Amino acid sequence: MSEPAAAPTSLTSRSVSSRVFALLNAFTPEQPALRLVDLRDVTGLPVSTVHRIAMELVELGALKKDAEGVYRIGLRIWELGSLCPQPRTLRDISLPYMQDLYEATGENVHLAVLDGGEVLYLERVWGRRSVNVVTHVGGRSPLHATGVGKMLLSHASRDFQEQVLTAGLKRYTPHTVVMPGLLMRTLQTVRVTGIARCVEELSLGTMSIAAPIFDGDRTLAAALSVVLHTGAKKLATVEPALKMAAMSISRELARAYDSEVTMPTGRRSPTSP
Repeated sequence: MSEPAAAPTSLTSRSVSSRVFALLNAFTPEQPALRLVDLRDVTGLPVSTVHRIAMELVELGALKKDAEGVYRIGLRIWELGSLCPQPRTLRDISLPYMQDLYEATGENVHLAVLDGGEVLYLERVWGRRSVNVVTHVGGRSPLHATGVGKMLLSHASRDFQEQVLTAGLKRYTPHTVVMPGLLMRTLQTVRVTGIARCVEELSLGTMSIAAPIFDGDRTLAAALSVVLHTGAKKLATVEPALKMAAMSISRELARAYDSEVTMPTGRRSPTSP
């Protein structure tokens, strides 16, 4: 007698997972608070399905719902995200140098990585003296119109660069570089000099300067930047300080990758990447 066929649990699980992630992905920095009808419209799921999944996520702490029926991302998602080892290690190593860089410049300091086809900001240090910026931790920016983006893109593969160019270069200000040939020449200069400058390409009145951060095998891990007012006279002192901070972070990151920190059980420490 033949054994009964196994139930298609993987297909069912995948379907459920995709629906859950569709709902969570509906939240963005521009729309951090959504009502049930908003979630329905964004996900395209039936309102009954959205309501059921949302209530389950509220019970699990992945979402929170206020008295007016507005949903927001819950603390449990933040807790889980903080467990991702490489960004946590990178942030832990970088933060003291970022704070020193802010003290030296008084300007916004950003730590960013490449994620998909965008810049993802992992950390930011700023204060009352800093110029106002539109970026924030967990936020995203275009690669071609930011200092960190140009630095990250300059070290990407040629195929990836071509994909970015093919997708189109959006113009954010009159100064945004949208000509593919000019952008490619800029990226070559960035890679050779180790400095990316972006003047009023994302927003008027500000400029960003970025330097590379490398990991243990000299692969680009992240980009570090300072954002300041356009034409700031302290530019000559900002660039050397930025380079020094990025080099120090790279050195510490390489040590973290090279060292074998073991626990009593023989496993690697959870703080190791």
